[in-house]
Amino acid sequence: MTQPLTETLPQSKKHVRVADFIALAKPRITFMVIVTTAGGLWLAHRVAASSGLAPVSLLTVICTLLGTVLIVSGANALNMYMERDIDRHMARTKNRPLPAGRMPARAALWFGVITSCVSVPILAIGVNALTALLAVLANVSYVLAYTPLKQRSHHALLVGAVPGAIPPLLGWTAGTGRIGAAGLVLFSVLFLWQVPHFLAITLFRKGEYARAGLIVMPNVTGEEVVRHSIVRYTLALIGASLLLYPLGVAHRAYMVVALLVGALFLGYGLLGLREAAPGPKWARRLFFVSMIYLVGLFAALMLDS
Repeated sequence: MTQPLTETLPQSKKHVRVADFIALAKPRITFMVIVTTAGGLWLAHRVAASSGLAPVSLLTVICTLLGTVLIVSGANALNMYMERDIDRHMARTKNRPLPAGRMPARAALWFGVITSCVSVPILAIGVNALTALLAVLANVSYVLAYTPLKQRSHHALLVGAVPGAIPPLLGWTAGTGRIGAAGLVLFSVLFLWQVPHFLAITLFRKGEYARAGLIVMPNVTGEEVVRHSIVRYTLALIGASLLLYPLGVAHRAYMVVALLVGALFLGYGLLGLREAAPGPKWARRLFFVSMIYLVGLFAALMLDS
């Protein structure tokens, strides 16, 4: 007996909502990317102004932020497309448009491809070729390297930290046209920050990752090794963040804030070494402390004068 037409063709009846396309872009992640990109852009503008060079134009600012939003949204959408089956097994991702069945997979694929491609000429023509090249590198490495590697090795975290660290460098190169020592420090700060930030997530979600078939460090090395790694990377992060002062692109006010938020981050990380198994509550709080650190650091960087 044949099935009714309404049951055999559910996808043709599906109406995709604008909210689902927005969800493909991972708005919270995209927002943090814009904040760090704007931080690098503002720093470049301030350095140019203090050096007597031409300030960053409004057109450059608009094209930088718009192009960044588009290429990041595209990468996130393609990531969701590739992980749509994995996302069904995790509580925090099962209600996304694809695993929840609210959107055809092809729609997400085209959204990711189109937004990624449109961003390139905006950055190349409206900003400069270097910024466009770095954005493409971030997009491609996130989608084609980090995303598939998550199912093979816990070292995927370090691979994924590379595209995650490029946004402030995009802002810097948009304003200066070159990478330079300060640009490399901005990259290093975001690279190092991501490691304790995401290791905290893996600690309180390690069961979900295991069920989804994603390999994370706590399920390979054990939690104690992870907690020590968090402290080591946080120490390196604090050291990298202070390098902006001797380079002359940040001042004493920034240094004070960087030391204060760094001490908060490191202090809470060290609490994880006091007990044999501090538990998921400590890891969740560490995650929020890492967010406070990043926001505080970049706020100080942008307000410092």
